Amino acid sequence: MTSAHNTPTPAPADPVPPAGYADIRVVAASPETARRVAEVLRRCFDSTEQRSYPAGHEGGTRLHLTVDTTRPAEPARSWLATSRAFAADRPQHGDV
Repeated sequence: MTSAHNTPTPAPADPVPPAGYADIRVVAASPETARRVAEVLRRCFDSTEQRSYPAGHEGGTRLHLTVDTTRPAEPARSWLATSRAFAADRPQHGDV
């Protein structure tokens, strides 16, 4: 008797953005909430135009945008500088 093993096929990996860029996905109950989050991100970083899609059966919105972290504006610029200095002082998860 042979048992068939069905190995699940891994989901296709999302394409990785170029160095210095980050793809952001926001899922919110309403389009207005998702837009408000995107607006805050655009105040901190240069970004592409947002793209929105329906999310789930209960409604909601999924919003995508790409931000350029190489050209941050305030307040992200000061936050990034502070976080880099702090991160350099402590080991990261998985470091030995």
